[in-house]
Amino acid sequence: MDALIAKAEAIAPLGKRRKTFHPASQKGPKRPKDTSNSDHTLHSIAKHTAVPKSLSKLPDAAPTHGHIANKKLRLELNRHSAQAARAKELLKDAELLLGDEAGKIEVEGEMERTWRVGQNEIAQGAGQEAAKGRREWKLEGGPYQSRYTRNGRHLAIAGRTGHVATFDWQTGTLHSELQLQETCRDITFLHDQSHYAVAQKKYVFIYDRDGVELHCLKAHIEPTRLEFLPYHWLLATVGNAGYLKYQDTSTGQLLIEHRTKLGACTTMTQNVHNAVIHLGHQNGCVTLWTPNLPHPAVQILAHLGPVVDVGVDPSQGGRYMATAGKDGTVKVWDCRNWKGTVREWTVRGGGNVELDWSAKGSLAVASGGTVNVYNPPSIHTPMLTKAPPPLYITHPIPHRPITSLRFAPFQDILTIGHSAGLSSILVPGSGEPNFDSAEADPFENKKARREKEVKALLDKIQPDMISLDPEFVGSLAPPSKLTTVTTIDGKPPVEIPFARLPRLERLKVSGKADETEADNEDEGDDSNGKKFSREEREKRKMRGKGKSLKRYLRKQRKNVIDPTAVAIRAKLEKQKEEKLRAKLAAKNGESESRKSSALDRFKRTT
Repeated sequence: MDALIAKAEAIAPLGKRRKTFHPASQKGPKRPKDTSNSDHTLHSIAKHTAVPKSLSKLPDAAPTHGHIANKKLRLELNRHSAQAARAKELLKDAELLLGDEAGKIEVEGEMERTWRVGQNEIAQGAGQEAAKGRREWKLEGGPYQSRYTRNGRHLAIAGRTGHVATFDWQTGTLHSELQLQETCRDITFLHDQSHYAVAQKKYVFIYDRDGVELHCLKAHIEPTRLEFLPYHWLLATVGNAGYLKYQDTSTGQLLIEHRTKLGACTTMTQNVHNAVIHLGHQNGCVTLWTPNLPHPAVQILAHLGPVVDVGVDPSQGGRYMATAGKDGTVKVWDCRNWKGTVREWTVRGGGNVELDWSAKGSLAVASGGTVNVYNPPSIHTPMLTKAPPPLYITHPIPHRPITSLRFAPFQDILTIGHSAGLSSILVPGSGEPNFDSAEADPFENKKARREKEVKALLDKIQPDMISLDPEFVGSLAPPSKLTTVTTIDGKPPVEIPFARLPRLERLKVSGKADETEADNEDEGDDSNGKKFSREEREKRKMRGKGKSLKRYLRKQRKNVIDPTAVAIRAKLEKQKEEKLRAKLAAKNGESESRKSSALDRFKRTT
């Protein structure tokens, strides 16, 4: 190939065609100048080759600053203006890239079906790089569970007999491989590929990239499923004890544990839109949990038998949830109202049904020895009957049982875990073609990974902000119901919240006031008939609470007889009796201002 390229001399730039005839070194008569293009290889690829716009000449719309005398400043301003104009031109290509449709399989006639196309035909029709996703890993430690990192570059696998490995599946670079010699039920990466957690027979263990054991989480007993919340740095586990536990991986403390009261749980997933944990139980119920609630936020009876798998659609913002039961039925639910199933059908084979959603909303269902993939919008369309949606792709798996299904992020690849190892099949149009490098970058280097880890720790979200509706974060508080009241003593009107108003005032604002209740909420009065407002009555209640005599009595112990304390108590009792006598006299109509004398008995009573 190198000799062919050198002979064709097609490496020269397009603007300057390399000379193929040298008259000075050629003996004999000079050849006439050939105006035609004699380089056939260059002529064949010129129409299909173009210089990238980022390396092309500056746009004509870039303004120049020739009026500036300072040469250094003029060059700097010209560079900035040219960069801004170039970015504006490249923005059109970026918008077109995001608007492209996913490359799905299309049929020519009405009688043809996409599910008739096998994996060999798909691999031949796809590009050379895309065809690498069709792989078969034959391993002896099965059945296997698999998990991808958020950028889809690294893969972690865990066999039931204790075989654990993490590697870069695109380059084939093995990071770590362990033989734990005990039961391993699940595996998940933490914030990136540098740490991962394994649900082993008795506890949860955390390992680094090289396979060195870092932590043993003894608070998580007999775990069955693991989930990591990347924006909250929480590791959620559920096990045979029936407890849902949240472990903060940034601080190392056990945040909260919820008792589900529904027995052992082997099914768990998370809603990536709002970080709510979905659990499937043996009695057919599906519960939704948040760290700030001791009870389920939502509880529904999904199946008549045990729930074997739960999945949430990431393409619709967590709007749809799919559940699979032991009875061989698959149901799609609308998470906005929970009024019933959107779609329901029965799969063949029965037994444990595995399912998973892709980034574009494709639903993969594995039952028996077959993996079926369904495409939207057919699975989101309500259907009264229990007919299955149109099938997109099917692939037989001779090795049973099938224990896991995982779509690779930013790839059209579905990884299937079974008893004989792992199988990867191509599902055209299932992956998201465009990625956000600030969110998950498949091509990040060591420095970018370190900076992203620091930024993620600084932007860590508190666990109490997890709720069913995450839109309240960053939104404005709703306006409170306020009413304007006028205070006494000539003070200006003030606004008081509706909840803090007296009962009669709240009834007046709502239009339900009863005038007969005015006596209960009216202003108080004293013995002279002088009326006081609510604020003054509160002040009068607190009057005398901090006197020195009462303060002295509070300090004395009750079981100690102190002459001073006895005298003080007698004095207080005497004052109390005088007040009571004065109050009775005022009620009988006697004047409280004049004291009684000895001559009152000689008064004539008529």
